Amino acid sequence: MPTYGLWPELSAGVCGRQERSSGGINTLVPRCTDCFQRACCHRRISLIRLPPRHHKGVIFDIIRTMNAPEPNPNAHADTASTMLESAIGQIKFARQYCLELLDHTPNELWFEMPAGLPTHIAWQVGHLTVSQYGLLMFRIRGRSPDDLELIPSRFRKAYSRSSKPSSDTSRQPSAIELRERMGLVYERSLTELEKVTSETLLEPVDMPYAAYPNKLGAILFCPIHEHTHIGQIGLLRRALGLEPVR
Repeated sequence: MPTYGLWPELSAGVCGRQERSSGGINTLVPRCTDCFQRACCHRRISLIRLPPRHHKGVIFDIIRTMNAPEPNPNAHADTASTMLESAIGQIKFARQYCLELLDHTPNELWFEMPAGLPTHIAWQVGHLTVSQYGLLMFRIRGRSPDDLELIPSRFRKAYSRSSKPSSDTSRQPSAIELRERMGLVYERSLTELEKVTSETLLEPVDMPYAAYPNKLGAILFCPIHEHTHIGQIGLLRRALGLEPVR
């Protein structure tokens, strides 16, 4: 059974020795730092599997470098791009799972707060929309003039971390409207992530809300955060009398 987490599967090594190829050009040849076995020419990416035990030292060296007070922007740039690819896969997986739960939840139950639970599904969806915008767009490239239409200030305040869910549907978007905005932010976020450079990924950001204090850390935190709220959506569904999806 694979362990799911933040890192790509590094099937045969990540240390990347420089060797001279048959054509006389220096090429990057991935090798394992322990067994020193040569990798295939293409690094195989498993989107959500942790690396084998003997590769962890390399990964933690990368994290320590990224967490350094003055990180070298050129160090581990290729690895940062690989980790971004892995994070995007996790973001897609988390959203697929979230939508699967929502597809099996009637819209009329979105604003019901079961006894003993201080939230409802509508707030969870609104909050995931606001947080994904913050982690994948605002923290990466700042605020754009178009963002006020994408995430109006009233919407952001209604579903921010410190907001309080309300069962009054007259002052909230409908379930359909929440789904539409959630999907719009998701699609735009993925489009913008495709343009992010490895140098940008290593730029520092303020904590918290990041796996570690750079822009890549904010991106990596996004699927972790979504899975947290997927768990809450799952609990709400069961409290509302619905059958589990998985």
